[in-house]
Amino acid sequence: MLRSVLPAVLLAALLLSAAQAAGTVGFKEATLPGGSGGRPLHISIWYPTDDAAPVAEVGANRVFHGIPAITNAKPAYAAHPLVVLSHGYGGSWRNLGWLAADLVQRGYVVAAPDHPGTTTFDKSPSEAARLWERPHDLSRVIDALTAGPALAGAITPHRIAAIGHSLGGWTVAALAGARFSPGRFLDDCKAQPNPRTCGLAPELGITPTNAGSLDADMSDPRVGAFVSLDLGLARGFTPESLAAIHVPALIFGAGIDIGDLPAKLESGYLAENLPKATTTYIEIPDAMHFSFMQLCKPGAIELIEQDTPGDGIVCKDGGTRGREAIHDQVAGLILDFLAKALPEQGPAPSAETPSPDRH
Repeated sequence: MLRSVLPAVLLAALLLSAAQAAGTVGFKEATLPGGSGGRPLHISIWYPTDDAAPVAEVGANRVFHGIPAITNAKPAYAAHPLVVLSHGYGGSWRNLGWLAADLVQRGYVVAAPDHPGTTTFDKSPSEAARLWERPHDLSRVIDALTAGPALAGAITPHRIAAIGHSLGGWTVAALAGARFSPGRFLDDCKAQPNPRTCGLAPELGITPTNAGSLDADMSDPRVGAFVSLDLGLARGFTPESLAAIHVPALIFGAGIDIGDLPAKLESGYLAENLPKATTTYIEIPDAMHFSFMQLCKPGAIELIEQDTPGDGIVCKDGGTRGREAIHDQVAGLILDFLAKALPEQGPAPSAETPSPDRH
């Protein structure tokens, strides 16, 4: 068993102090039913609250830290902007909880689905092979949160953004309008073989037979900005579709290659083909691919290696700084980006504004 480095009483006191100092975070989980072509989705939601109920750590397990929040708290009264999060392959809603906490403390509602088939909690091969459903999952989360205040309070409809890590970065790029070509991706894999990304093609259904579903328009016009955290599969996006994306983009790359996923071939490709006027590319020199995930507990690497040898890399970072310092830098840059990309004063109504495409 992994020993806690802090006594339970001290940990509780620190959680309460952090919550009081930065504003209280509400948290709840919900399930969106399937039907009409959609699949059931488990979602986690963080949101501003004025409740004074006890604070507890949510999203923690024996390897990862969680964040302080009040479970099932009453949402704050005012309307808030919305950010939807997308986890990486084999990940879960917990992975970007650290960022959700910072966003809520700046007044955002944050919601993250567990993408069926590619999450820790659901590794169904049939669902994993429907990669095109991932952007649709995020659209359904936006549907649910904007339908009314029941889940997390009122949402400001013109202030919606999407943030994703790894395969989640691919997901939010597609949600913003990037079009994926299986043929292009598979040809690129022949020219530049990459086991970490190309090796996933069969599992994710990236085959010529699925071209009709994968190269479809998966965009959601309600999304006004997106952030990609060291994405994968980027080179399958067509340059023409990337050049046509009109919403602001913030693209992060990990400066330290974990062996076969150099940032210049993924995040760099995305940034190179997006419009220069609305795109910012930042490479974090001492970050590794998994530095964008949640904080690991002491002894986590050894614990993971005991269960699944080789997977301890998810808790490794590449430079002199710890993961918490990298998170502080990334969160600050994201908050500044969103403040400019989603200003409180929204765009003037237009008769030409497209209606949301319900997937």
